[in-house]
Amino acid sequence: MKASYHKYILNFKTPGGTSRGVLRQKETWFLILEQDSRLGIGECGLFRGLSADDLPDYADRLRWLCENIECSPEEIRAELWQYPSILFGWEQAMQSLSAEHPFHLFPSAFTEEEAPIPINGLIWMGDPDYMQQQIQPKIDQGFTCLKMKIGAIDFESELALLRGIRRVFPSSELEIRVDANGAFSPDEALRKLDKLAPIEIHSIEQPIRQGQPELMRNICASTPIPVALDEELIGIHTAATKEELLARVKPQYIILKPSLVGGYKGSEEWIKIAAAQGCGWWITSALESNVGLNAIAQWTFTLESDMPQGLGTGSLFTNNFESPLTVSNGCLYYSPEKKWDPTIISRICT
Repeated sequence: MKASYHKYILNFKTPGGTSRGVLRQKETWFLILEQDSRLGIGECGLFRGLSADDLPDYADRLRWLCENIECSPEEIRAELWQYPSILFGWEQAMQSLSAEHPFHLFPSAFTEEEAPIPINGLIWMGDPDYMQQQIQPKIDQGFTCLKMKIGAIDFESELALLRGIRRVFPSSELEIRVDANGAFSPDEALRKLDKLAPIEIHSIEQPIRQGQPELMRNICASTPIPVALDEELIGIHTAATKEELLARVKPQYIILKPSLVGGYKGSEEWIKIAAAQGCGWWITSALESNVGLNAIAQWTFTLESDMPQGLGTGSLFTNNFESPLTVSNGCLYYSPEKKWDPTIISRICT
């Protein structure tokens, strides 16, 4: 088996606003495997400034993997347990190599275009006019669940936007999720959640910055709105520490980004622990290209969740790869009549 790794910069069509700043580019890495006439491809979705494996030796760890690609899975996991995005790219590439088609990782009714995956429509942060401009197109596209990034502009302006949506669309017609990305201070979080509650918000992601488990526990115990942990899961690698976190904080939901929590294996471990503790969950991409999004979506379908997932990020980039993934009527479809970009390998390796 031959293995190689390649860096690729994804360019946003429109800068994406978050409470941490504005995203214009997204660095990612690809792992390519060759064995006989077969090809395997996986995306290591490093997220600078957020991933636990945003470390100076990231490329060195990819080099080690390529040089030791025929080691046992146990040896590879033992060596790279601190690099969740590399583990996920390796999982994808190995699955791809063994598949009948390198992009058909989990054949199912989804890949046969018999069943789609419901997803949320993403509203990026910005000034009130910009956020308002994003909302109506999502409604027109058939989304029944919107996820709004909040925390970067005046909170009263954000409340006004949300109230405006809710006046037109009751909660029976439109689910609204909000994502604070840790923007609220602990002192103000519950007060802001009380203001959001009358708007019938489905859930709020990461109201305060991660790494404050006792403060988060207090918020989860008193909140009028279900709380979903997101960034809080980053850097938690073992089953014991996962169990400890959920038992201590007792969130209503967790949100799993496979690139940030150790791929399929790491995510499935979280799901098992969450289920045992009565905690809900859903899956979200982490701004991967269509290669990583495809790997996440096909696996997500096998989990048989009926909640809208966060998988609508494939159209964000100018230099993404053409794929069968299509968003229509608030769902993600895999359309076999659409083909993968035949130049994908040469573009990655250039």
